[in-house]
Amino acid sequence: MPRIRPFRPGDEPALAEICLKTADAGADGTGVLEDDDLWAELFVLPYVARHPDLAFVVESDDSRVVGYIVSAPHTAEFEEWFRAEWWPRHHARWPKPDAEVTRQDGILLYAYGRRGGAEPYGDAYPAHLHIDLLPEVQGQGLGRDLIATLVAALRAQGVPGLHLVTSADNEGAIAFYPRVGFTPVPSHEGVQAFGRILT
Repeated sequence: MPRIRPFRPGDEPALAEICLKTADAGADGTGVLEDDDLWAELFVLPYVARHPDLAFVVESDDSRVVGYIVSAPHTAEFEEWFRAEWWPRHHARWPKPDAEVTRQDGILLYAYGRRGGAEPYGDAYPAHLHIDLLPEVQGQGLGRDLIATLVAALRAQGVPGLHLVTSADNEGAIAFYPRVGFTPVPSHEGVQAFGRILT
């Protein structure tokens, strides 16, 4: 039976692969962008680098990592760190595009635009998360268990609220989050944000 354990160094390649295999509104994102590596450098690897204590993985019976949850306890601080320290080392590989012509251009413009205080729900829900499970372990309650594990860790740190953002096309995610205590909050076009008070 799969089990949840804390992230440990060496898990990064598996996390990057899971991120890619679930990147396209929950479906396999392989080949969607010109460079498959971009997904993980934005949505999972910075989190385990900055806050490994708030990263948990699902390990299968055969010791493979098949899912994860990662978080930043204070989104504004994390986004400033991302802008100032994490993303600049990728500028040479992924220069800022002049305009959004491809989907990768759009994601790169998002990356270059990340900064603290950009999201209106960051005050009430200062933490945020990313969660992904491979299809083979979806529907077994592991997403619920990962969220419960993270919520306990955030509460132990005194974090008062948690949010997440998913693609408006990800119908499964939009149906799932209200069942685990999240409430929809006003969102940008093309996405749906959810918040949960932890105190």
